[in-house]
Amino acid sequence: MKREDLTEKLLDIKREKGWTWRYIQEEIGGISPILITAACMGQMKLPKAQAKKAAELFGLSQAEERMLNEAPYRGSIPQMPPTDPLIYRFYELVMVYGTTWKELIQEEFGDGIMSAIDFNMTMEREPNNKGDRVKMNLSGKFLPYKYYGNEEGVPEYGFKEP
Repeated sequence: MKREDLTEKLLDIKREKGWTWRYIQEEIGGISPILITAACMGQMKLPKAQAKKAAELFGLSQAEERMLNEAPYRGSIPQMPPTDPLIYRFYELVMVYGTTWKELIQEEFGDGIMSAIDFNMTMEREPNNKGDRVKMNLSGKFLPYKYYGNEEGVPEYGFKEP
């Protein structure tokens, strides 16, 4: 079985049982609800305890349980640019604001990146009389570039210089 097949199996069971992601997240627990959904979608691994709970919930085999605990090959968007309108809007955000985010982050922190590995994300519904809003909070560790071979007072890392 390939990881994509397991994802489809989980989605089929979710559909057949009429479960919501919130229900699945509460049943598995122990880590961020977003990470649980990402793992079910094949983009993250579940720690062993959560993989066991997921296997019990979905009625999976031991091999499928172990697969949930393996680091997956990440990147599920089948084509670029994405054609799904919701996913495309995130792509559009990066196209429009990506250089702005880069400038503002690097002006504040220095020469580096925001990690998507040492990362937290939350999502909530924000009521609004003009139509509810999606509120997302992304928090990634700043990782400065290393200036290897540095000499003569050149800093070792690209943190913002005083």
